[in-house]
Amino acid sequence: MARRSPLRLKIQIMCGDEIAMGPGKAELLEAIAAQRSISAAGRAMGMSYRRAWLLVDAMNRCWQGPLVATVPGNPKAGAQLTALGERVRAAYRRMETAAAAGAAQDMAVLAEHLLAAPLAPRGQEEPGESDLSAAP
Repeated sequence: MARRSPLRLKIQIMCGDEIAMGPGKAELLEAIAAQRSISAAGRAMGMSYRRAWLLVDAMNRCWQGPLVATVPGNPKAGAQLTALGERVRAAYRRMETAAAAGAAQDMAVLAEHLLAAPLAPRGQEEPGESDLSAAP
């Protein structure tokens, strides 16, 4: 079984101090498209309705138009992606793919030198471990 790379490229698109789009928000848009409901999408992702709604609200406030449209009281179509929502989601996923492909060589170099886990903070080494704190 191949070891999964410890490196993950994460792209966030900012709107002022707000994250307008990132991997979690793209995943939420995909879940809303599949579930046609913000609450069902949140449940599918293991998050509360409130958290899902706050993320949708943030996205809808950051773009020129809403990414998610809601139809309250309609159990078959409570929420859906707008045309803009689908364009933004698709463009973001294409950008993720292109960035990962463009960074693959550098990510391989970094992964080669990355430790499997961080070293203990200085002064917290176990007795008998190499004494790095004695170095000048």
